[in-house]
Amino acid sequence: MPKFSVCMRDCYDTCSMISELKDGKLVTRGNPEHPITAGFLCPKGALLPKWFHSPERLKVPLILTGERGSGEFRGASWEEAIRLVAGKLRETIENHGSESVLVYQYAGDRGIVNYAFPMRLFHYLNTAMLDHGICDRAGQEALKDIYGTAVGLDPEKLKNKKLIVYWGVNPFWTNLHGFMLAKRYGLEMWTVDAVRTETAKRSHRFFQVRPETDVLFALGVAKLIIDNELYDRDFVRENVHGFKEFKNYVKTLSLNYVVRETGLSKEEVKDFAFGFAEKRGVIHIGYGFQRSLSGGEAVMAIAILPALIGHRFGFIYDMKTIDKSYAEGAFLRTKPARRIPQMKLAEYIEKGEIKFLYIYNSNPLASLPNQNRLRKTLEEGDVFVVTHDIFLTDTALYSDVVLPANTFFERLDIADSYYHRYVALNEPVAKLYGKSNSEVTRLLAKALDIKNPHLYESDEEVIKKILELNGLSWEELKRKGFVKVPEKPRKYETPSGKIEFYSQRAVERGLSPFPEYRKREWRYPLRLLTPTYRMTITSQYHNTYGVIDPHVYMNPADAEEREIRDGDKVEVFNENGRIKTTVKFTEDVPKGVVLLYKAFWVRLLGWNANFLTTDEIVEGYGDGSAYHSTWVDVRKLNQNLNSSNSL
Repeated sequence: MPKFSVCMRDCYDTCSMISELKDGKLVTRGNPEHPITAGFLCPKGALLPKWFHSPERLKVPLILTGERGSGEFRGASWEEAIRLVAGKLRETIENHGSESVLVYQYAGDRGIVNYAFPMRLFHYLNTAMLDHGICDRAGQEALKDIYGTAVGLDPEKLKNKKLIVYWGVNPFWTNLHGFMLAKRYGLEMWTVDAVRTETAKRSHRFFQVRPETDVLFALGVAKLIIDNELYDRDFVRENVHGFKEFKNYVKTLSLNYVVRETGLSKEEVKDFAFGFAEKRGVIHIGYGFQRSLSGGEAVMAIAILPALIGHRFGFIYDMKTIDKSYAEGAFLRTKPARRIPQMKLAEYIEKGEIKFLYIYNSNPLASLPNQNRLRKTLEEGDVFVVTHDIFLTDTALYSDVVLPANTFFERLDIADSYYHRYVALNEPVAKLYGKSNSEVTRLLAKALDIKNPHLYESDEEVIKKILELNGLSWEELKRKGFVKVPEKPRKYETPSGKIEFYSQRAVERGLSPFPEYRKREWRYPLRLLTPTYRMTITSQYHNTYGVIDPHVYMNPADAEEREIRDGDKVEVFNENGRIKTTVKFTEDVPKGVVLLYKAFWVRLLGWNANFLTTDEIVEGYGDGSAYHSTWVDVRKLNQNLNSSNSL
């Protein structure tokens, strides 16, 4: 019998699917009734049965017998593994205190119960918790500086718009259903990016800016809109705080300077400003470019543009439709949580402040930057590591205990989206291997002899409670497979209660009230960009689909300076590490930039781009990541590619 499923990946679209077993094999398709999914799946989603039936899935718990990273494990029963993990957890708390325990999780599976329920145990134990900064943090903070929220426009409201600007986002790969929605609505599409992406190639206009000059381009556009009185005077007067100050701020900005720094022509900057104002464009602000030292400033500047032309929330960035906090259970704590910045995991282990690390829904030994440092830290550090995963990932290889996880096709859950306003139902279709995150949490709570009933609630009980708290119907959800969350009246959660072009919140953090452009000096000559690949979501699917692209993409002009030919074996290197691969020439990547797709499995490829990426953080914007502020050089190799890929 067909069941409702949800693709739980860390993806904008959060597709509603219909799944069933036929002759013992999973068959799944896009839900034709869902307004966003619209009956089709992306290439990654279409291959989900291959992922579900993968022979590489873990079937029994594993206990490390050799050195970390060696792959030397022995199989164990669930009883033995849970007893070992619970005993070590108890011992660590007794000897080093609860804050020496860290639960490290992220959005590898976005099912609300599967994502949040395990945190109940760690809240109950008063352990340290992770402060997520890896993905969209800088942009979140910047949008809060301007609007008081990072929640933007319901994408279904694009139906009444004329123009969408994809700024630093490649939705043809990463938000395909959103891209197709905009096409169905007949919107004109523009792209702003450092790379001529597949989205850029399909857009009506493409504005190619140099990396980390987005802030200057946006300020230049704002200046032209204001100087030429193209802004919505009535809207600005009623809804904007600090317009006069911002007007004076951009007044001194030279258009010639904008052109010189961004690499755009004066005509392109003017075309954008006049066309955007005339068509009252909406901006889909991407995540990639804000993972840089200039990312917060850039989003802050970009966010001002829709307000200038009269949009209340004229951007797409995040979508928070329901309160999910009940699933996490922070109310179980008896003291405030110590928050460990996600990007500083290696540093805290090096300092001896983390003695027990419980990892689920994440593969940090593929996704975190500066992998040489992190791996060395785990090899030498006094920390007990437990990983709960579907596969023997790079992170699992560095773990003392590995627990097999199940997939979302094997459990009950619900999921919301950070793009649209629908919550979807996920029903179990079949049972193969492993246990869900909530099942393992209950087993650990029992092994620790914890009696609190909140640690033993069933998945269905948690789901029903969340729906009830948010005024949503369980019966409707079961009937349709999805429900739309109504949008409540909105206001600006800023100090002034208005959109703040002069950001008081930024000033309170010791920052400028206006977005600023800063030029920086770098040790290496080439900027490294590490976007996600078409057939992976960070590290997911590399091992099951086997479709990756390990080449380094380079502009022919940079290659000529280094006497490199297309197809040569090269070494990409900096102070963090080195990787060896093959070069491909492309004019899509501008001079001064090289591109490697991110986070492929090291145990399969021998390296990934994060052997090179910086672990610097954007301190003024929530300790966000700065992956794209990485600089490298490239040299031609004469030796075999199989030599070491690390310093």
